[in-house]
Amino acid sequence: MPSSHRSAFSLPDDLHYLNCAYMAPLPRRTEEAGIAGIRRKRNPALIGPEMFFEESDAVRAAFAQLLGSDEAERVALLPSVSYGVAAVARNARLEPGHEVLLTRDQFPGNVYGWMRAAGEAGARVRFVDPPRDPDRPGERGEGWNERILEAIGPRTRVVTLGHVHWTDGTLFALEAIGARASQVGALLVVDGTQSIGALPFDLAAIRPDAVICAAYKWLLGPYAQALAWMGPAFDDGVPLEETWIAREGSRDFGALVNYRDAYAPGAVRYDVGERSNFALLPMVLASLELVLRWTPECIAAHVAGISAPLLAWAREEGWGVEHDAWRAPHMFGLRLPPGVRPGPVQEALAARRVAVSVRGDALRVSPHLYNDEGDLEALRTALAAVV
Repeated sequence: MPSSHRSAFSLPDDLHYLNCAYMAPLPRRTEEAGIAGIRRKRNPALIGPEMFFEESDAVRAAFAQLLGSDEAERVALLPSVSYGVAAVARNARLEPGHEVLLTRDQFPGNVYGWMRAAGEAGARVRFVDPPRDPDRPGERGEGWNERILEAIGPRTRVVTLGHVHWTDGTLFALEAIGARASQVGALLVVDGTQSIGALPFDLAAIRPDAVICAAYKWLLGPYAQALAWMGPAFDDGVPLEETWIAREGSRDFGALVNYRDAYAPGAVRYDVGERSNFALLPMVLASLELVLRWTPECIAAHVAGISAPLLAWAREEGWGVEHDAWRAPHMFGLRLPPGVRPGPVQEALAARRVAVSVRGDALRVSPHLYNDEGDLEALRTALAAVV
């Protein structure tokens, strides 16, 4: 694999874009797929009934393959993570006294839906805090995972979190968390938005009940598209909307007036209405095919390799960096050394055309295959100017 796949994207030559966790740049082939999709609508006579299903089926199969599954029918096509969370929360069978366990400072798209569902059911949302020892910033991941495992108990009905924390890349031990959740009869719901596509996800080992993922970050896709893998716990659930295309027999347009109660098998019942978006869905498929070709393993290895010198320097200079065992390879947080203020850091980054994000108390860095060692060196130079 080449050291960088920058030519597959249209990023400006002078921009050091280390911010995929904010929003991925569209690959050229994805942009072309979207334009071709828009042009199809010029002549609706060329859009036959089969086109409402073929791309949907292909996207389901590609996302299932990315998770290591051959059950494409378990994939639902959604407009957002919050939509998927609402559907899962509606069918989590919460009751008074139940607890929904989340990590502290979790992305709100996987919070508000649980707050509503828990409030309506008389259940409780419980946040698990990380250890907060300023003298040991590189060890909070291990302690955080221990606290999550300890918090899962008889009242726990749902454990929901990311594979990594969205602010700084702290890695969560989903296999152990899933096993503990299963012991107490709790559901494991994973928000894969900041990991799937760049970090290998072992569906068979983790055994989640649901995995929900926005397409516009590490899946390299467009905004306003998301995907969810739904396990057997949701096979008989009630969707948020009653779409005609999610019913059995919907492929026969001539028979749509023969209304049916039965849904199509698997997670199709949770699809958003008008899911067959003729512009966005081809873009999702093009990006998924690209990620499958490159593989999350190779993406993670590339990013880890080009980031290693920066991380070594940051530790030596007093930046707070999580221990490698508890940090995702594709994104990481740098916490400011004592005496360093955020303002000058952001000014130094802007002056050198380095794009990263500030999330919580961390400078979040998230490279991809379009980056090389020079981009990380530009970041190091900017940070060195203010230390």
